[in-house]
Amino acid sequence: MTDTTRGLARSAQILRFLVKYRSAGVFTGLDLDAASMEAVEDDATEGQPEAFVDDLEALGPTFIKIGQALSTRPDMVPPPYLLALERMQDDCEPIPFDEVREAVEDALGTRLNKVFDQFDEVPLGSASLAQVHRATLRDGRMVAVKVQRPGIVDTIRDDLETLATLASRVDGMTDLGRRMRFADWVHEFRKTLLAELDYRTEAENLDRFNAHFAGYPELFVPTPVWDLTRPRVLTMELVTGTKATDITGLQRTERDLGPLATALMRGYLDQVFVHGEIHADPHPGNLLVTDDGRLALLDLGMVAHVPPKQRERLLKLLFAAVDGRGEQVATEAVDMGTRLEDFDEERYYRDVGQMVSRYAARSGAQAQSEGRLMLELVRLATACGLRTPPEMSLLGKTLLNLESVAHALDPEMDMKRVVEEHLDHVMRQRLRKSLSPANLASELMEVQELVREAPRKVSDVLSLLADNRMQVRVTGLEESHLLESLHKIANRISAGVVTAALILASAMMMDHEGGPRLVGYPAIALLLFLTGAGLGIAIVVSALLGDRRAKPREERGPR
Repeated sequence: MTDTTRGLARSAQILRFLVKYRSAGVFTGLDLDAASMEAVEDDATEGQPEAFVDDLEALGPTFIKIGQALSTRPDMVPPPYLLALERMQDDCEPIPFDEVREAVEDALGTRLNKVFDQFDEVPLGSASLAQVHRATLRDGRMVAVKVQRPGIVDTIRDDLETLATLASRVDGMTDLGRRMRFADWVHEFRKTLLAELDYRTEAENLDRFNAHFAGYPELFVPTPVWDLTRPRVLTMELVTGTKATDITGLQRTERDLGPLATALMRGYLDQVFVHGEIHADPHPGNLLVTDDGRLALLDLGMVAHVPPKQRERLLKLLFAAVDGRGEQVATEAVDMGTRLEDFDEERYYRDVGQMVSRYAARSGAQAQSEGRLMLELVRLATACGLRTPPEMSLLGKTLLNLESVAHALDPEMDMKRVVEEHLDHVMRQRLRKSLSPANLASELMEVQELVREAPRKVSDVLSLLADNRMQVRVTGLEESHLLESLHKIANRISAGVVTAALILASAMMMDHEGGPRLVGYPAIALLLFLTGAGLGIAIVVSALLGDRRAKPREERGPR
């Protein structure tokens, strides 16, 4: 089978999967007419969620990763499917140890026994992308060696190319695609997933998170062994402990785990709003309570970076939400997003205000999840014609995962209070930093430059006005709807003139007696008539199908 044939077969397989579950209501959270996130009736979904997960797993590692992303997206997936995705396992059959040995030796350029005193053949865990083995270095250190499955990169690249092609077509052919920009989502997912496949990036993330969590002794990040780390092999400090979600009530009674939960929330809020990084996959299974009472963070391959301005707006949005200021929440979301042509601003401000009011009215154990609030803001924005940046969904997903871990560690923890207090701390820190001598000196230098340059610039403007040389340049006309419409009118007029000329010419030649004939008519005249008639029909069909449908106008918020 050729590469082209395999690609077409794979595309057809993926397309059948998407059509099957789109019509089954899996993505009802994206329906613009959906007024709420009500569950699909049990009799309509019986057996389907489990089949959906099975089909995802059968499609391979790329779609297992997509399923993991969907498992924390209640804005996109109905509850029955969400529950099935949360039970989705990334456990796979381990690859033979001979292949592991070959992969490690090829990556390190030496034999296994030259580097490791002991290397367990039975893996600690085996997932869709890699598996982890316990090993002992020559100096006696216990390490974990993460080995990527052979050939997995090529498989994922091919799947992502297919998804990108399908997403582009959906974006161009459907209203939902034009609103959601699935191609942009696939592009961001591609960058994140391919970065996860380069283990040097994950090693850098381990070092960086370790430095950022220096102020949180309760949190622990394993140190990478750089001499034994390559793009497809990662060697790091071995961590042993209990999964945070496997902590029993007896263990919580014997040990106060509340400080761990609080440190986790504060540390991750710092990562987002101070350091500008979102760990895209803080899955509960990736956090271990160590024997010495710390919380270890594993699997830092998927990390998204948030630009400073976007970081500031996210901070203002979340701070306004916990403070109950719904109008400011809506304003920040609108400023960050892209307003589509049919954006219903009045409805969005009203619904966001009501939602934030309900959120602010609850506290303690009854408080609404901050992560769910963020995802609900995204869903509501989509329904009102506002496309939100991916950072909002990422932040919502991260907060949801963190809240599940924190709840497992300390069921009585008041998440809202912790988030509010730490956001207040971050805001004060930012304010103090903005008033530092260095920042003030920088601002004064900019003011000084403005005052120095202002007289000359005013003089230049007055000189241009006096000499009648002032010009105003309008850019973007070549991309405007006006120019597009003028081109369409000119093309239609030209096609209409050609059509009329062909029909007139055929009518004039019908009386010609000589030359070849077809079904009793002059062949040339009949050919001209059929050509003209075909062009005329094409013009009418194009007008009926295309002229009433304008491309949606999009307006970005201030940058």
